[in-house]
Amino acid sequence: MGVMDIRPARMQDVREIAVVHVRSWQAAYQGLLPQAYLDGLDPGQRIGQWERALLAAGWSHGGTLVADAGGPLSGFVSYGPARDDDAGSRRAGEIYAIYLVPAAWDQGIGRQLMTAALGRLREAGFDQVTLWVLDTNARARRFYEADGWHADGAAKRDDSFGVPMTEVRYRTSVP
Repeated sequence: MGVMDIRPARMQDVREIAVVHVRSWQAAYQGLLPQAYLDGLDPGQRIGQWERALLAAGWSHGGTLVADAGGPLSGFVSYGPARDDDAGSRRAGEIYAIYLVPAAWDQGIGRQLMTAALGRLREAGFDQVTLWVLDTNARARRFYEADGWHADGAAKRDDSFGVPMTEVRYRTSVP
């Protein structure tokens, strides 16, 4: 994949971010979510969501970083203040999303994105970070646990994409 540049997302990245988002879901959630749902995902349906997210990220406490090796984007991470009332600290941040195209899996790119996002959250004054993960996504859970994250006991049902999903919350301290 060449030399990977982890950089802030730009508006011209929106279409590629949407493609990464959808392709990652289609591969990572195969067998975990209904196949008809995954087959029906369309990057074009996610463009508006990412345009709004990037426009809203003009403040200093969050944003989206992309993994760019000079071709199509390999992945992204989106982060900011924790959205949960019970996150445990007014200084809690959250990883909202981290996704890579399947061709970029197992190359250390996810770790680079996560490290960069945690660094940004630390610089913004956050001392702990949470994230939500599909309870049945063993691959993602292993990724987080290998980096020192732990399930904190919180769980929720998410129907926001029209498919019921149960998610568990993970947490880590920011050094």
